[in-house]
Amino acid sequence: MSAPSLAEVRAGGQPPGLKERRNEEHWAGRLYMRSISPLFTWLFIRIGFSPNQLTYMMIACGMLGGAAVAVDGRGTAGLIWAIVGAVLIQAYLLLDCSDGEVARFRKRTSVTGIFLDRIGHYMSEVALLAGLGVRAQGAWENGGYVELGLLAALGAALIKAETDNVVVARAKSGLPADPATGDRALRPESTGLALAREAASLLKFHRIIGAVELSLLIVATAVIDHLTHGLTATRVLAVAVAVVAVLQTGLHFVSIVASRRLK
Repeated sequence: MSAPSLAEVRAGGQPPGLKERRNEEHWAGRLYMRSISPLFTWLFIRIGFSPNQLTYMMIACGMLGGAAVAVDGRGTAGLIWAIVGAVLIQAYLLLDCSDGEVARFRKRTSVTGIFLDRIGHYMSEVALLAGLGVRAQGAWENGGYVELGLLAALGAALIKAETDNVVVARAKSGLPADPATGDRALRPESTGLALAREAASLLKFHRIIGAVELSLLIVATAVIDHLTHGLTATRVLAVAVAVVAVLQTGLHFVSIVASRRLK
């Protein structure tokens, strides 16, 4: 079989509506990565990578990104490692796009692939948040900032677990994965809670615990720390992500229980 063209890979890997998927497509994917990823997807197809192999590579990049930012944040080396971590997270995002594009182009989507993709997001965000805690502590030792990083990592994992368990609960009850009312099911039945949910959605504060956003914030704080010869900015970020993770875990739980997603 002749090698596919880039146009064929783009058409097969990015069907209409892909970028508009609610709660599925990352803003960075819509902004730039989905424009870049078909080039790499075409290359991965030429090499012969399977979708699951790319997902394993995605997980590795995410975990290595967390390890990179865990390096002591002081000095030039700390800044360099923060940048390395951000680059690895960009590679993680690229592979997250390409594994699905390869699967769709080759018609090899699978339950295993979906499972690996979800686990990969869990592991990568946990690794990055834990790495931030170690970085803020200034050394590989126990301390308050390490505990804050682990608390934030636990919160991020619980938020994803809350979302995934909606599907589990519906499946165990014999219901389809998605409510028949579509996006309306996401809205809490209480008017007050619905307004609070809309306000939180507009503020986007929950995004600082996402891997892509957090990696960029770590670089920003690393620049400030490099200029001020300290770790103050990184430590403020570590406190902020822990607070946001804890608040978001509770708010997300309430939002789900108060909505129509479990009905």
